[in-house]
Amino acid sequence: RRADQLHTHPRPPWTSKMSEAKISASQTVEEPLDLIKLSLDERIFVKCRGGRVLRGRLHAYDTHLNMVLGKVTEEITIIDIDEETYEENVRVEKRTVELLFVRGDTVVLVSPPLRTF
Repeated sequence: RRADQLHTHPRPPWTSKMSEAKISASQTVEEPLDLIKLSLDERIFVKCRGGRVLRGRLHAYDTHLNMVLGKVTEEITIIDIDEETYEENVRVEKRTVELLFVRGDTVVLVSPPLRTF
């Protein structure tokens, strides 16, 4: 879509009506994305390739697991190897982002919030 064709309504164009519907506690999770659907507007944990970890509120997702997260805390684990001693130096860089688009092909794991039904 071109920029002039984007929709300007409350529901972002990359979400479907199905992704906006909440599943009640009495319904079962029949497909993997049903678990993600339960996590809309909740804080989730996302592990990505390259040692990147995200924690944020899930605003939207699609079938490719592209996601829009809000109030995100990002941690990147970097391992440097000292060329003389061959010791691993592990450091973690952190940042916060108000709104973040996560491309689905970088996602390794998604963990919904803990629930007690």
